[in-house]
Amino acid sequence: MMNYPPLQIAIASGKGGTGKTTLAVNLAFALEVPVRLLDCDVEEPNAHLYFYAGLKESVPVSVQVPEIDFALCQFCGDCSRFCRFNALAVGKKTALVFKELCHNCGGCKLVCPHQAIREVPWVIGKKEIVSQDSVELIQGCLDIGRVQASPLIRIIRKEASKDKLTLIDCPPGTTCPMIAAVEGSDYALLVTEPTPFGLNDLKLAVETLRVLKIPFGIILNRSQGKDSIIHSYCREEGINILMEIPDRRQIAEACSRGELAFCQDEEIRSQLRELLPTIMMQINFSMVSPEGVRP
Repeated sequence: MMNYPPLQIAIASGKGGTGKTTLAVNLAFALEVPVRLLDCDVEEPNAHLYFYAGLKESVPVSVQVPEIDFALCQFCGDCSRFCRFNALAVGKKTALVFKELCHNCGGCKLVCPHQAIREVPWVIGKKEIVSQDSVELIQGCLDIGRVQASPLIRIIRKEASKDKLTLIDCPPGTTCPMIAAVEGSDYALLVTEPTPFGLNDLKLAVETLRVLKIPFGIILNRSQGKDSIIHSYCREEGINILMEIPDRRQIAEACSRGELAFCQDEEIRSQLRELLPTIMMQINFSMVSPEGVRP
């Protein structure tokens, strides 16, 4: 059994529905080594659906938001002028805090000349923990009506293990939540499908990771076993397709039942186990290359 360093591998995609979570969970179990899996798709976490073990722990997660002491407030407006996100509004005789717009920087409290602002906790979701076999799942779950996905994702990202492999199931797309989840990773796997929509959103994800300077490779899901628009794009861009998962009905049926379909197929299981050594080679190469790897 191979020992892996405490790498942080992000599993991302330009669009939803490509099989990102399915790959993340199956990879975690296929390796048969201690793995910490972080489900950072906090608006709709679903990695737990592949776990038969019950919930081990659930902890409320809060962020700090401003609260105004009207006994001290002089309605000078310094706080609202400082806030770039318009989370505070100050009139002649009143002041309002819009918690949904707050980015929790604490700057309004620092600039208030009358010490009229204090920070109070505001619950935005919860952190849930499930353990099964050698895999520990930690997932964030954003409360209904809350919009602060990125702060919750950053809190879950802090759970990355310091002594074992961490896999991060990222939100789909290339917006702020995806960047919050993938940032700081040692490597990223981009899961895509051989369709025009898959190609369009893959291009966005590729450019995002290049800006972030995170090395990456492609996982082609629902492969038809022939040359596709994804193959052509990757050849043009010099991108590695690390693995192709065939488009088989029995795989889709098993996934719909919450089964580890990839792990049940010996060929796919073997390819999953070969992913990490390949990734480690690419990371090592990027360390010695003057310009790093351009996947």
